[in-house]
Amino acid sequence: MSGPECCSNPPILNSFTGVGHVDNIGGLLAYLTGSPLSTIAVLFVSDIFGYESPIIRKLADKVAACGYYVVVPDFFNGDPFDPENVDRPLPIWMKDHEPDKGFEASQPIIEALKSKGVSAIGAAGFCWGAKTVCELGKSRLTQAIVLAHPSSITVEDINGLETCGISHLHYHNFHPLRSWLEFR
Repeated sequence: MSGPECCSNPPILNSFTGVGHVDNIGGLLAYLTGSPLSTIAVLFVSDIFGYESPIIRKLADKVAACGYYVVVPDFFNGDPFDPENVDRPLPIWMKDHEPDKGFEASQPIIEALKSKGVSAIGAAGFCWGAKTVCELGKSRLTQAIVLAHPSSITVEDINGLETCGISHLHYHNFHPLRSWLEFR
C-alpha cells in the first residue's frame, strides 16, 4: 500500500492478533505461524503497515493451516507507516523504508530457515513488499513468488523472473498500466 488510495482505510495494528507468535529470526522480529518442523516455508513481505496488521497475520495463519511455516518479518523495525502522523507523510516515510532494504534483510532470514531444515521457500509481497519479493525471485533465493497488489513495480523489477503470480493488478500512479503491458 503505497498510494493515497491505499491509505484511506488503514488497519488498526495489534501485536496480539493471530494464532502464531513473535520471535527473532535472522536478526528481525517476526510473526511466526505454522509448524516449525515443516520443510516448506513462506516469507511474507508486508505492505507499509507492517507485520502487526491483523490482515496479514490472518492470511499467514490461513497459509500455515495448509502445512507451511510462515514468517512475517518486521522489516520496519517497529516503525510502520502511520497515516495519522502529519509530520511524516508517506513520501518522507518511504525515504526511510526503501523496499531495497527488505531484500538485504531477507537474506539472513532465509539462511536461518535453511539452517532449520527448510528445503523450499516461497515469498509473497504485499504492495510495498512486492519489490523485495521480485529481488528474491531473481536471485533464486526463493523457489516461487507471488505479488499481491504490487506497488512501485517497474518492468526492470520483473524482468528475469521465472515464476511469479500477480494478484490485484490495477492502475495507480506508482505502476502505470503501460509498464505492465510492456512486460507481457
